[in-house]
Amino acid sequence: MAFPSDPPASRPGGNPTRRNLLTAAGAAGAGALLAVGAAGRAEAVGAAPAGPAANRRSGGEITRVVGRTGERLRAVGLGTFMTFDKRPGAPRGHLREVLKRYWEAGGRVVDTSPLYGGAELSVGDFATDLGIADDIFLTNKSWSTGEYLSDESHMVRQLETSKTRLWRDRMDVLQVHNLVNAEAAVPILRRWKGEGKIRYVGVSHHAPQYYPAIEVLMRNFDVDFVQVRYSIFTRHAEERILPLAADRGIGVMVNMSMEKGRLHKLVEGHRVPGWARSFGAGTWAKFFLKYVLSHPAVTVVLQATSDPDHLDENMTVLRGPLPDAATRARMMQHMITEIPGFADLESMPWYPGKTFDGYVKL
Repeated sequence: MAFPSDPPASRPGGNPTRRNLLTAAGAAGAGALLAVGAAGRAEAVGAAPAGPAANRRSGGEITRVVGRTGERLRAVGLGTFMTFDKRPGAPRGHLREVLKRYWEAGGRVVDTSPLYGGAELSVGDFATDLGIADDIFLTNKSWSTGEYLSDESHMVRQLETSKTRLWRDRMDVLQVHNLVNAEAAVPILRRWKGEGKIRYVGVSHHAPQYYPAIEVLMRNFDVDFVQVRYSIFTRHAEERILPLAADRGIGVMVNMSMEKGRLHKLVEGHRVPGWARSFGAGTWAKFFLKYVLSHPAVTVVLQATSDPDHLDENMTVLRGPLPDAATRARMMQHMITEIPGFADLESMPWYPGKTFDGYVKL
């Protein structure tokens, strides 16, 4: 069985950990290639038991610990996929305002990738102009196979390019993007961490069918962070990834918490239930973000927007109450029974009704 990656590639032998990795991934895949279509099921899923990532409020802000490191982060991050991807000459002032307001609202985690077109350049330019480039908790990604197993030259070139674009000497987190060549890349990143080139090692993927492979990496490759898709619709991470992260002290970044605009499209014309005001969710954005953030194994929920006013709304979830386990179950049940088409969300295109003018095309 080939190790899951995007795109698939052959794996030469010789890595001493590769046998354990593939064996475990195969075993997990037989029974745990999570049923994507089961996202609409109605059983209640509560929050995981409070552990090392439990809430702490400083000045009213929700913070979470970065796994076993003891470092704490404010729990709402800024994603840059599509939104910060701009071609030269395209209007970008609104994105500078997004980053400015994010910082002023207390946000510190910014996630980007060389694969996000012009996003790195936008982040680097705006952060430098605002005087915060060295203070952002910057999470980036690596996507490389090299000319041969253990060849890190492509990864090195990619990292140096990212550092130039982002005006940074060191990344806080470097993640293996979509698990590409992860069994070779993660050990390289571990060495880079020891050499001080990066602070933390991570792996990422947005597709639940790759979670068994992520679980293997969490158990056997000493990663500091995982980034996974998790939302009120896509709840597969609750089954194994989040409990394992809490048990092992691994930080969790969440992507697609609003399903690339599809959750908002589904609830058009529907009012937020009145009982959601009991935990401060007077808008659908808060409703969706608070569901994700209320799971104590989540370190940072990433939210991406190109609208400064939407940013302001999203950042309000850094303060105020979060739903408990019973309320989370009620939130999920409401979506299943009261929102037509919820079970079929996966069939909808990303970003319905929106267009982007950057390099990346969907």
